[in-house]
Amino acid sequence: MDKIRVLIADDHTVVREGIRQILSKEPDMEVVAEAGDGLEALEMVRAARPDVVLLDIAMPGVSGLEAVSLIKESHPDCQVVVLTMHSKESMIHRVLDSGALGYVLKASPASDVIEAVRAATRGEYFLSSKIKAEVVSAYIDSRRQKPPVKGYDLLSEREQQIFRLVAEGNSTNQIAEILSVSPKTVEKHRTNIMKKMGLKDRLELVKQAIRIGIIDPDLWDD
Repeated sequence: MDKIRVLIADDHTVVREGIRQILSKEPDMEVVAEAGDGLEALEMVRAARPDVVLLDIAMPGVSGLEAVSLIKESHPDCQVVVLTMHSKESMIHRVLDSGALGYVLKASPASDVIEAVRAATRGEYFLSSKIKAEVVSAYIDSRRQKPPVKGYDLLSEREQQIFRLVAEGNSTNQIAEILSVSPKTVEKHRTNIMKKMGLKDRLELVKQAIRIGIIDPDLWDD
């Protein structure tokens, strides 16, 4: 039987070591790579081709939220389970909306991590046992009823990516590296974003991102 190939991405070494120990005891799993930040996680997904990525939300460089979207865009068959300290329902919705199938709190028992990995390989949602099961149903309902966000919905998929990366504090060169495009291309998209959304500078962009729920100021306390 082929083992489930897992990539662990967290900026705390002790967390990665703890998860590795948990998974190494499971006969159907193997940890094939580790990453200490969002950009490294993207690189390791390309190199190691894991079946499941266990991903922290708050990491330096590329945030976990953005990393989920980028992983699913480049490797749609790779499933993502998010590990975090945050239990806010709005954050759970954003993570699931980004394409992750699992949401596990770091305070959860080890069994939650194991079951989340297995559920993800089956293409099933999994929430930490400390989170109410109704959250997924509420998320699915919200997807059906979600109203358009004025301005943001006018952006192309690439422009939305760059909007989020700018809002998270990435420079033009950093965004170019993350998306494997030229800085000139990033600047062109950024100019289009500002025009379409009627924004004057990065501060207004960040305020708008917070207002419409694209980023959460509380996230960086993780």
